[in-house]
Amino acid sequence: MDHITRQTSATALYPAVDPFDQRMLDVGDGHKIYVEQCGNPDGLPVVVLHGGPGGGCSPMMRRFFDKSVWRVILFDQRGCGRSRPHASIADNTTWHLVADIERIRTELGIDKWAVFGGSWGATLALIYAITHPDRAAHLILRGIFLMEQRELDWFYGGGAGAFWPDQWARFRSMIPEDEQGDLITAYNRRLFDTPPHEQVKFARTWASWENALASVHSQGRSGEPGGEYARAFARLENHYFTNKGFLDHDGWIRANLDRLAGIRGDIVQGRYDMICPPLSAHLLAQGWSGASLDFAPFAGHALSESGITERLVAATDSVGRIHAGTLRF
Repeated sequence: MDHITRQTSATALYPAVDPFDQRMLDVGDGHKIYVEQCGNPDGLPVVVLHGGPGGGCSPMMRRFFDKSVWRVILFDQRGCGRSRPHASIADNTTWHLVADIERIRTELGIDKWAVFGGSWGATLALIYAITHPDRAAHLILRGIFLMEQRELDWFYGGGAGAFWPDQWARFRSMIPEDEQGDLITAYNRRLFDTPPHEQVKFARTWASWENALASVHSQGRSGEPGGEYARAFARLENHYFTNKGFLDHDGWIRANLDRLAGIRGDIVQGRYDMICPPLSAHLLAQGWSGASLDFAPFAGHALSESGITERLVAATDSVGRIHAGTLRF
């Protein structure tokens, strides 16, 4: 169909678009989450799951979709972005987020939708689809994180630090030497058991360690994150990682991939992703028969990396073409 054809470069995002709907949705437990919709109100529905946990959604995330084809739903997960209460971990678990996604779907009158997510957003997308396979029509995932101990050990136990020793030294230096054997626990004490101004100091260091390694082009440089953003990001990430994603056992996602039978998926993975190394994407594709894995050869982790951006847009365009006749799953 002609309306699927893009008028811009094959490597570019779609033009910026404003939401046609913005609301605060009361999901219970004292939480209200920010939800927005943009694109075609009668188009193919897709829910966008941001990373972190605690990263929040951004206007850039709207631009991976042809606005004439897609009905794009974005929301800030509990405790971050425009959702309230800010930086709160009370009643904030993976299973609360899965329930929130379902609450949004029913609130908006959607039967089935595509799920788009990267990093923690990919984790949450997989857990949601495993839990509600009848509601997930297609998954488009980037920077795979399976919430396994080996992945936490890589990023917080020295694996990535072997490639970025200068940044790793800064991250560790905030913690006394006798606590450096378990940095997630050590940072947890300081992100939750200290006054807010101290929490911000440690949160900025936590967020800067991750931001510095997000892109192959950053060369370890990252700007200083805002204090309130960093506090929510670091507290929520640490809370989820301390609790192993609130999953019953290590390897839970891979153990339940049979639940994705019949669901198609596109996986985009940066070959030089230092935050979520490619092994997880490879293991996911091996265990999920409906998945197609595409490595971006000179890309890292960030959504904005050109190789990743163009592959994700190609994936949304491809799914759009398949359903162009009805704009229904």
